[in-house]
Amino acid sequence: MPHFYAECTDNIRQQADLPALFAKVNAALADTGIFPIGGIRSRAIWLDTWQMADGKHDYAFVHMTLKIGSGRSLESRQQVGEMLFELIKTHFAALMESRYLALSFEIEELHPQLNYKQNNVHALFKS
Repeated sequence: MPHFYAECTDNIRQQADLPALFAKVNAALADTGIFPIGGIRSRAIWLDTWQMADGKHDYAFVHMTLKIGSGRSLESRQQVGEMLFELIKTHFAALMESRYLALSFEIEELHPQLNYKQNNVHALFKS
């Protein structure tokens, strides 16, 4: 963990440049020093069917979620959230100026006992 999800309307697929966003997000999360680099993942979920507001314009949205394991303080979660949302707003600033776009972001902390995983990538970064 952490895992970053971007759920996006398909009408901004080209302009959203999610590979660049994911590179920034992954680097920023690694730089915090509170997440193991071997667990950082980012992914897109493209929506080809949606309805937004009154449906009268070519609206778009990106809803992002950062799922993290439990055990970090509220203060550190808030710092990460504020840092990432600033990064997100900067990434989408030009697109926001050119069209109707809604950005949202949340952090979800996973249950400490009901979160199962196996990962051999961590060993790569332990040396």
